[in-house]
Amino acid sequence: MAQIQRFEVGPRMSQAVVHGDTVYLAGQVNNQAKDVTGQTQNVLAQIDKLLAAAGSSKEKILTATIYLTDIKTFGQMNTAWEAWVPNGATPARTTLEANLAAPEYLVEITVVAAK
Repeated sequence: MAQIQRFEVGPRMSQAVVHGDTVYLAGQVNNQAKDVTGQTQNVLAQIDKLLAAAGSSKEKILTATIYLTDIKTFGQMNTAWEAWVPNGATPARTTLEANLAAPEYLVEITVVAAK
């Protein structure tokens, strides 16, 4: 039976869970910037940190789901995404518009990666 590891465990959720050779991240948000590009850059830095702690990296991301509070900001999010995602290692990706947990959050990203 595969072992389960949890990272940054909180009362409601863990920020990352590893089962076997798969890393699952909780949706990542960051309100330190006031624009979508800045928030996306901050979220991607958090993803880098969590994947490294779990023994993975952005080159091993299998799938990403991106939630935007306003789909009109798709291009702004993509500016940060395209600067970050490795050429030739782009994951399967879905982007959609959604209400997020708090109004100050403009983007939320969750990923699943290989270890």
